[in-house]
Amino acid sequence: MTNLVKGTLVPFLLFMSFFWTQAQETHEIKLVNQETMRPIIGATFQYGTQRGISDHSGTILVHLENKEIMKLSHLSFGTWELNATAIKKAIKEKVFYKQEDFINLHPVTVLAIRPSEKPIDKIKIDYQEQLAHDATAILTQNPGVSSIRKGGNYGFDPVIRGFKYDQLNIVLDGAQSTIAACPNRMDPPTSQMAPNMLDRIEILKGPHALRFGTGFGGTINFIPAQITFSEENSYYGRASSGFETNGDVSRNEAKIGFMNKRLDLAFFGSWSKGNDYTAGNGSTVAANFERSSVGLHLGFKHSALSQFKFSAIQNKARDADFPALPMDLRKDHTWLLNARHDLRFEERNLFSWNTTLFASFVDHLMDNLLRPETGRMSNNSTNANTFNYGGRSEGVWIFDESKLYAGADLRIEGAKGIRERSFFKGPNSGVTLVDNAWQEGVISKGGLFAEYHIKRKNIQYILSSRIVLNHATINKPTLEFIQANGLKNTSTQWNPNISIGLKKPLSESVTLGTWFGRAQRSGGLTERFINYFPVGLDPYELVGNPFLLPEINHQLDVTFEWVGPKSKINIDLFASYLKDFISSYIDTDLNPRLPMSPGVRRYINIEKAYKTGLEFNWSQELSAQFKHQMGIAYTIAQDVEREEPLPEIAPLDIRYTLMGNHLKGKLQTEVSFRHVLEQSRVSKEYGETTSPSFSLVDATIGYSIYENTRLSAGVNNLLNRSYNEHLNRSVRGTNEPILAPGRNLFASLNINF
Repeated sequence: MTNLVKGTLVPFLLFMSFFWTQAQETHEIKLVNQETMRPIIGATFQYGTQRGISDHSGTILVHLENKEIMKLSHLSFGTWELNATAIKKAIKEKVFYKQEDFINLHPVTVLAIRPSEKPIDKIKIDYQEQLAHDATAILTQNPGVSSIRKGGNYGFDPVIRGFKYDQLNIVLDGAQSTIAACPNRMDPPTSQMAPNMLDRIEILKGPHALRFGTGFGGTINFIPAQITFSEENSYYGRASSGFETNGDVSRNEAKIGFMNKRLDLAFFGSWSKGNDYTAGNGSTVAANFERSSVGLHLGFKHSALSQFKFSAIQNKARDADFPALPMDLRKDHTWLLNARHDLRFEERNLFSWNTTLFASFVDHLMDNLLRPETGRMSNNSTNANTFNYGGRSEGVWIFDESKLYAGADLRIEGAKGIRERSFFKGPNSGVTLVDNAWQEGVISKGGLFAEYHIKRKNIQYILSSRIVLNHATINKPTLEFIQANGLKNTSTQWNPNISIGLKKPLSESVTLGTWFGRAQRSGGLTERFINYFPVGLDPYELVGNPFLLPEINHQLDVTFEWVGPKSKINIDLFASYLKDFISSYIDTDLNPRLPMSPGVRRYINIEKAYKTGLEFNWSQELSAQFKHQMGIAYTIAQDVEREEPLPEIAPLDIRYTLMGNHLKGKLQTEVSFRHVLEQSRVSKEYGETTSPSFSLVDATIGYSIYENTRLSAGVNNLLNRSYNEHLNRSVRGTNEPILAPGRNLFASLNINF
């Protein structure tokens, strides 16, 4: 019997010992800075019951635990996660490369179009958003971003903390932008950013990130898909298609590419079309539109340290309804061209240098020929063109505990457009009148900038500065504009900008950040050169003012971040003191050009104004299958000179979302609730009206049919509420705001290869 026990038990114990040894085998993973190839020292990690910190060589020691998520954190690299697949890959390769996360040191929100990982501090955006024809529709998923809606389904203009239009710096890949050719901004820059060509969107809040331009109230940086290379020839691509029942909206997009160790070539395309939709009260809202985008990106690796990238995008829109405006968009053709060269250096403090050249051209036609002839006296049309071109060059220096960005950029922008009014009724029947919208105004902005990150005693300091030489010229001033403003047709202004910030961990869980910035911005093309066009909140015609002083924003942001094992809280409190704020007033000495216009407004500087508010975000993992998040945003803005609220400030917005991940990641569910309070703080000067509160419920479900095929479906405005956002403009000729869509069912299919 003893021999029998020994014959069976000993081999069993030896087997279990071997199994346990293998299961508990210690693996080394070296964390490496992807840019500098230096080890990441002092990164903390949590992996199941294991905790630790990377040593002087950037190495962490772990035992493999199946189906566990590893959470890592570092002051310069942010917080990120590795799933089971990524962990096994890192163990096999014994190394994990991580890109520095300096951008997240600013007050920032990152919208990732299709993140491969799902870090808790990023907002997940999936294929439904990639099908969107207007990037502002993605931005407004964040409660801190609202939009001005003048059309049913097209041309939404973003607003952040009450800052809008030229107060926001909107760029593609940190350099390029477009200029709205429509005086009423049917085609804001965000409408030209095709979502299916993007990787992520960075919303940099406040006047603190000055590398990419004067972010007077904030910067929205659209980051395109990055070029990649492969040791072998390979093809890749995707195709997506979706449909919405309310408005019969069809959306389609596709991408196909080829890459090898030297080349990455990809072609993109998207097409969307929609009709009028039904609001929650059963009324019909004019919302016809058609939109298409095509483009390519080409990446070429000259050597291990040098690469070149070129992209070209053409956007087209036609027959888009704008019920709040006197005309509709008939066609909009836009080109965006961009070329960039990146050069890296080895074993020196100057780590890299990149140079970008860009150009954007917009050809825009709007008219009223789609409107009923009943009630109108003339056929009106405006054919307008804008351009924006320039370059940007930046160097990056890396030291032991600091990093410096420095460079120069130049942007030149201009616009021209003629409005024709051909009367076919009334006393002017047979007469055609011509109005010069932009008077061929041109503005050039030459800038020098620097941003310095330094770490001292566990505190990260961020110093940013920019100085801009702004030169404006009006090439063809009209007689009525000269009579209103005098003969001066050029203006030169120097605009200094500076921001100082710090971020300090108070404990392993709590981080406090403080930023103070001073930004100075000269007036834009509309504010300086618009020539008697009704482009504001009310129907008054606006006339530009070439003598405007630059407006100045002094802003303080205080951020608080708490990160727990399964939860994260972010709070951002801000206060902005505005000097020489650009606004307008009714000038009774000026006569309007249009017979139905109530009068003329002239752009002016307001001596004092202020804005203050908060943003709150909380996310938490409830279990292995569920997590939820909540966001709140609120802004108060006051015109101190007139002693009344500033116009077009969104009310308090509350969002709550419950997300589920089931069937080993194959099935995702999401239910969201949104409540917006009444906005009673309105501007009497602009005839702004109050807006009622409303609540919405949305639901989405997504299922991965195969590894590369995904089906999504859902419903927006499940309860079919009749509501309007406060910033929605009123239907022309009425006091009724444009109502948002009622209940809307949607579905989409995505295939990757």
